[in-house]
Amino acid sequence: MDIVQLLIIALIQGITEFLPISSSGHLILIPYLTGWPDQGLAIDVAVHVGTLAAILVYFRRDVRRLAMGGLALVGIGDAHAEKRLLLLLAIGTIPAVAVGLSFEMFDVTASFRSATLVAVNLIGYGLLLYAADRWGAQERRFEDIGLKDALLVGLAQSLALVPGTSRSGVTMTMA
Repeated sequence: MDIVQLLIIALIQGITEFLPISSSGHLILIPYLTGWPDQGLAIDVAVHVGTLAAILVYFRRDVRRLAMGGLALVGIGDAHAEKRLLLLLAIGTIPAVAVGLSFEMFDVTASFRSATLVAVNLIGYGLLLYAADRWGAQERRFEDIGLKDALLVGLAQSLALVPGTSRSGVTMTMA
């Protein structure tokens, strides 16, 4: 793989990660559209790690607040709202971890690197996001979010383990 291909992959990842359009799906479509060989899961993970690093730097104050919530969980400090947020995030992570582990256990992740699957998911979830935006919009306060909401968003996030399904898109649709 040459440097131009890596730069284009990184650029596509950087642009699409924060939009509800599935950065993972676009990473799979790149070889299909360009005729390049599939860069494989290792490169996909590497560009996602780069995105994670950028997110941690940008949201460092929020990460610090979550760390304070973690300390409050073990009895150090008094950060009630942060502790609650950390617990809800942990609970919301459980479904995605369970689904991800089952995908690995049954060795199905390789079959997900299909341009057809990505295209169908991009269109289908795009329509769901449109419907949720058009007919289901409501404002919610953090105080109103509970265990059930965290689990539902976690279940939605687990759908995003299939390329072509946007994590942010399914989260906005479910929320």
